[in-house]
Amino acid sequence: MSKIKLNLQRLTIPEKIARSQQIVAAMTGNANFTSPQPALPQVTTAINDLDTAYAATQTARQEAKTRTSIQNQKEEALDRVLTQLANYVESVSGDDEAKITSAGMNVRAEPAAAGDLAAPTGLEASVGDRDGEIDLVWDKVNKARSYVIERSADPPTATSWTHAAVATKSQATVGGLTSGTKYWFRVAAVGPNGQSPWSDPATKLAP
Repeated sequence: MSKIKLNLQRLTIPEKIARSQQIVAAMTGNANFTSPQPALPQVTTAINDLDTAYAATQTARQEAKTRTSIQNQKEEALDRVLTQLANYVESVSGDDEAKITSAGMNVRAEPAAAGDLAAPTGLEASVGDRDGEIDLVWDKVNKARSYVIERSADPPTATSWTHAAVATKSQATVGGLTSGTKYWFRVAAVGPNGQSPWSDPATKLAP
């Protein structure tokens, strides 16, 4: 017995509606199928119901986009007037925190000094996934926004260190190394106002 392949799951709703209408048209007055079950009017009703629901959904989506755009504009307008109001309060209050807080506003915290960043600890070097790559991991530093990594040939000196990589997490892969060569690595944390001291170095033979 031949099996019918509808592939309904792969059709979009407009495609499904068009396909259904095509089937109803083909079966209407077809002498091969004199008593369709369910009846063709019932199928047509289901088609029309889906078509109506789909159209309503598309209208709602477009309206939601329009409303979201209006909301964003209103939010930008509020942000703008609040910023202007804050500038006024700041100019009138000067450095008087009590006056600023009396206006219901918060005082901006002083940025952390670079000296508040501790040197990274726990630096470890291991063989990377490819030749000439070494993976580095270290302990996360509080308040760090990023990290800079330097490398040195063996033995390291005060002037042998060169830039190797930048990372936003406490890990990095340094590539382009010469296989069989011993390298030294060190890492420093970077915050809003500067860089921390360098970590203790780690060494590894490049694979």
